[in-house]
Amino acid sequence: MNRLKLSSRRRSPSIRSDEIVDYKNPSLLRRFISEQGKILSRRVNRLTSKQQRSVVVAIKRARIPALPPFSSNEN
Repeated sequence: MNRLKLSSRRRSPSIRSDEIVDYKNPSLLRRFISEQGKILSRRVNRLTSKQQRSVVVAIKRARIPALPPFSSNEN
């Protein structure tokens, strides 16, 4: 009987309680965008589904006035 050993290590949350998810906060939103400009998945971000939805909405709203780049091709 093989049992799956679960990690007892607790991960720190990727959004602190004092941080506000807002489209006007590009430094926070950059942590959830890949180098290609794609929004990272919930599993990679270690967010709850509610947090992920608010991050996605904030990123999409921030892209309209071009606060974060759509891609980071700096060639």
